[in-house]
Amino acid sequence: MLPVDEIRLNFNPASLAVLNAVLGFLMFGIALDTRIEDFRRLLRMPMAFAVGIAAQFLVLPAITFGLTLLLQPAPSIALGMILVACCPPGNVSNILTHRANGNVALSVSMTAVSNAISVVAMPLNFAFWGGIHPTASKLLTSIALDPLQMFGHILLIIGLPFVLGLACVHRFPAFTERFKKPLRILSFVALIGFIIGAIAGNWRYFLDYVGLVLLAVVLHDALAFGTGWSIARMARLSDYDCRAVSIEVGIRNAGLGLVLIFSFFNGLGGMAVVAGVWGFWDIIAGLILAGWWARKPLSSGDPATLGQTKGHSA
Repeated sequence: MLPVDEIRLNFNPASLAVLNAVLGFLMFGIALDTRIEDFRRLLRMPMAFAVGIAAQFLVLPAITFGLTLLLQPAPSIALGMILVACCPPGNVSNILTHRANGNVALSVSMTAVSNAISVVAMPLNFAFWGGIHPTASKLLTSIALDPLQMFGHILLIIGLPFVLGLACVHRFPAFTERFKKPLRILSFVALIGFIIGAIAGNWRYFLDYVGLVLLAVVLHDALAFGTGWSIARMARLSDYDCRAVSIEVGIRNAGLGLVLIFSFFNGLGGMAVVAGVWGFWDIIAGLILAGWWARKPLSSGDPATLGQTKGHSA
């Protein structure tokens, strides 16, 4: 069995183009569920918003970096963990927050703003933490990753569809209201389908190497959820907001990570296996956590007692 850093997973250019389109479609769906009010709402809860953004873009990548130093995985696995930590949240976080009796309005607003911020923050974060990693940085040097090129790619598959979606909301509100939920479901199902396809097309590699990454992914995912919760609690946010922040930080868009891995790293083995396993485990862990919270009464911030609403329906 080859070292994981030496294998390359197969994903033909046509499939990669379709996956890019699916991700763009997913971002378009997120934008269709976004209103200007979502951005204004954050101005009314600046502490929760600041905590959520800081936890995602500052604390999680730093803690992930520390976890890779502690576990000392193969360089490509470490690089995959850093890339996933730098990815924006997925809109499944809104559904899970609703299930967990958390602040859905905060979740929806953070998802929208975080994806917009990630167009710039993701390539910078990844280049920084990957560049200073004692072993993974050598892979970046050998691949000669251009952060500006990555920025352009992220802008194309996140920024452009998001702007088009917002424009559609403004110009065609009736169409948006009618089709936003079916489009969101369809794009999410398509994304899961392509992640399954990527794994199925490289099944032998996943079977051979999943044991190397499974523990790291499980610990990393738990750390992501825990980071969101801990930072929110330290900021003295209500239980209602803490649940939203925890899930928002814990749910990462691993599909975007896969696109970048196949586009810029030629399907580098450890990175691709991490992103593929994360894509499934993250949802499973999120469902378990949300289900547990659904059975646990809110200790503070209950909208029924504060006269708040849970915002958008997921």
